[in-house]
Amino acid sequence: MQSADPSCEPDEPVVMRQQWHHLLFLHWEVPPQELQALLPKELTVDTFEGKAYVGLVPFTVTGVRPPFLPPLPGVSNFHEINVRTYVHRDGVDPGVWFFSLDASSSLAVTGARAVYKLPYFHSSIDFTATDEPLPRIEFNSYRDDCRGARPANAHIRYAPADGVVTHASPGTIEHFLVERYLLYAADDDHQLHRARVSHQPYPLQRAEAETIEETLVWAAAIRRPDSAPLRYYARAVDVKVYPLRKC
Repeated sequence: MQSADPSCEPDEPVVMRQQWHHLLFLHWEVPPQELQALLPKELTVDTFEGKAYVGLVPFTVTGVRPPFLPPLPGVSNFHEINVRTYVHRDGVDPGVWFFSLDASSSLAVTGARAVYKLPYFHSSIDFTATDEPLPRIEFNSYRDDCRGARPANAHIRYAPADGVVTHASPGTIEHFLVERYLLYAADDDHQLHRARVSHQPYPLQRAEAETIEETLVWAAAIRRPDSAPLRYYARAVDVKVYPLRKC
């Protein structure tokens, strides 16, 4: 079962464009049955060699805008961190299920909740990245949204480990974890929806994580191990977002 081909764009209108920068993919193995219990009944947790994973992904977003319009100053840029796992529906259509998405923009939180039915929460987020060829990034988030479980915070310091940049090969754990182009969401009536995104394959590097202190996974009712996570870094991708559709 493969993810959607990023070079094969959906035959439907693009509703939004944006850029994602300095992505860190952290993943811990979690028993599949524990994640399955948190999913809608229509979805099945996706596994790689029988193992399921919870992911924590901090990054920063720029240039959010409708097609053919320029970004709006003060509105189009914000920081984000999400907690996620991987799912499929009836053995096909592999994608992402988000347990939470924290963002520093109130407008982004309101819009994503209303339009894409995603569990966004507002957080105060400080993000800094050096200008070095191998940038060092510090990400600090503090959820201040009463709609979500708290404490739900993160303090993460990370960097790409070396200059070797590759695309994940199909059939590898890296490809399973990062190359996902379909998201699922459920509305207040438990109706399942999905939407596509497209971008070029992630330019992946091994990542160093000097500090990982977080309670976001716990706030999503997931018990992750204390062991070191799998770590990957991607510098940037240009993203197209497509309409949300009922499943």
